[in-house]
Amino acid sequence: MKPVWSRVKRSVVAGAGLLVLSLITPGAAAAETSCRPDFVDLRGTWGQARFQIELADTPALRSQGLMHRTALATTSGMLFVYEQPQRAAFWMKNTLIPLDMLFVDQSGVVRHIHENAIPGDLTPIEGGNDVLAVLEINGGLARQYGITVGTELRHDFFSDFGAIWPC
Repeated sequence: MKPVWSRVKRSVVAGAGLLVLSLITPGAAAAETSCRPDFVDLRGTWGQARFQIELADTPALRSQGLMHRTALATTSGMLFVYEQPQRAAFWMKNTLIPLDMLFVDQSGVVRHIHENAIPGDLTPIEGGNDVLAVLEINGGLARQYGITVGTELRHDFFSDFGAIWPC
């Protein structure tokens, strides 16, 4: 199956995804706020953040996700994207680190957050209907940064779906 969004260059170093979080301050350089395929930007009443991402855009990559990783850098994560909005549920089978899951609709708005998913837990984590993407980050980061439901994501992937914050 052809990847949904194949223009992204995947970068994995020694099996661990690299992700950088940087808070964007007023007056930040234009280059910091421009869209890039390996970054996702978030904004809300709490402020703004930018994450460097690994993209899971095929069934195989979505199935593997962040399983079997024994460590994840403080600001590492993965953006799971689907071909169309759908009901989404995750579990933590073979996932060894706690994660926050941000369930995102087709306009790029966070509709549900599950904080600190328990490593190895087989209980389904429901994200709701009409989920187009899920951003997984280290457990506790959503609360630490103040990320809430209603937070907007910007990534070129959402451009074809009527993004509220387009590139």
